[in-house]
Amino acid sequence: MSMGANAVRRMEEISSLPIYRHRQEGLLTDLYQLTMMYGFYKSGRMEQHVVFDVFYRTNPCDNGYVICAGLEQAAVYLHHLQFYSEEISYLRSLGLFDEGFLAELEQFRFTGTVHAIPEGTVVFPHEPLIRVEGRIFELQLIESALLCFVNHQSLIATKAARIVQATLGGGVIEDTQPTSEFGLRRAQNGDAAIFGARASYIGGCTSTSNVTAGYNFAIPVSGTQAHSWIQSFDSEIEAFRVYVAAFPDRAVLLVDTYDVLHSGVPNAIVVGRELREKGFDLLGVRIDSGDLSYLSKASRRLLDEAGFQNTQIIASDDLDEDTIRDLMLQGAKIDGWGVGTALITAKGCPALGGVYKLAAEEKEGRFIPRIKVSENPLKVTNPGKKKVVRFYVNQQASADLIMLDDEVTPQGEPVTLFDPIHTYKRKTVRDYTVKELLVPIFEKGEIVYELPQLEDIRSFTQRELAALSSETRRPKNPHIYHVDLSLPLWELKRDLVARRRNPL
Repeated sequence: MSMGANAVRRMEEISSLPIYRHRQEGLLTDLYQLTMMYGFYKSGRMEQHVVFDVFYRTNPCDNGYVICAGLEQAAVYLHHLQFYSEEISYLRSLGLFDEGFLAELEQFRFTGTVHAIPEGTVVFPHEPLIRVEGRIFELQLIESALLCFVNHQSLIATKAARIVQATLGGGVIEDTQPTSEFGLRRAQNGDAAIFGARASYIGGCTSTSNVTAGYNFAIPVSGTQAHSWIQSFDSEIEAFRVYVAAFPDRAVLLVDTYDVLHSGVPNAIVVGRELREKGFDLLGVRIDSGDLSYLSKASRRLLDEAGFQNTQIIASDDLDEDTIRDLMLQGAKIDGWGVGTALITAKGCPALGGVYKLAAEEKEGRFIPRIKVSENPLKVTNPGKKKVVRFYVNQQASADLIMLDDEVTPQGEPVTLFDPIHTYKRKTVRDYTVKELLVPIFEKGEIVYELPQLEDIRSFTQRELAALSSETRRPKNPHIYHVDLSLPLWELKRDLVARRRNPL
């Protein structure tokens, strides 16, 4: 983290990206946020200082963790948040708000304080991913947008990690195979595709087919040809020859348009030999249909026998993590993967389900904790202004502790943690190092966090995943990582629940 001028300079650099430039974000909200703001304005409560938390309750896809993403988009939004004249005119046309309220919106700027868990961090249910402090008038507005950014990118980054880790074949994090994201045509819209590509890169993908995402975020772009290219020529081998003439140093050929083993790969080998005569080589072949396990093994034999041992086999065809894992278990001879629909749409887990809940209100110079009570224990919020600390034992993440912000962070003494619901489940952590996860992003509306380069976020994510146990990374029935409440926070929550249940 860097404060001051570097943080501002980096923010302006990111804000100048085409994807962020000239975006009008004032109306990126739900109507009920504006009606609540109007209620605070009319009742004289708009200056009330409060604390809200962004968190989620359950891991998507029955996963053991989530990769936190979307903070950059959230930070740019808060930094530039304002209402433009045409937006004010639209709100006036609704006939819901008086001119005094619209005047407040005309001069609106975000002046709050934000702490957040950096992008790429592995996180778990109920942990505050973002903690915002400030006027309730401002904090009510930003709920919908913050959730939109963080829910979407965290979901896609997590899905990407699941897919990329499926290529491990029982190895270590560093042994994952190259995986390209190319879901643009299947994304719900353009922004989902662009920011989804960014999140996919954070999660471990090595490239994207999305040129706009590559342009905006410096993600490596990849792609060769589609079946239509092959079909547009009188013969497959002519299509191959014309393509490699245009891109002799990027010769990856799609071999399943007609017949992989009797046409596609043999023709690719012929063209590969012609390339070698010109000083180039056949980099790869791509198979996009059929029995990928059988076809990849047979293609590998044909290529090897022809002297193309270094030519890679790339697989696509509506892949997801389960299919990739099965292919790895079957010993498929695949060197790289292209994943589209299942990744960009987070197939099987369409939403993260993050929420934004009031945690405290300031009265007489101090924050008073607030709680939401529910018949469902998962929906009972953790009250108060909080922080999250992570314990590492032998450089492996061992447990997290959600604490009240004014509690002293443990610094070496043994710490006994207990399950917040099943309190008899206990774990004592010894010989640990500890890290506080929430870091300052904005102080009274001023950016104080130097947003990192995307490449650095991606590398950080890989270190975060490597610090998790393999049992927690397990795609099916993963080990439940310990996330507990400190005793003072647990007692506060218990007392507030009892008070709300028995208000008299």
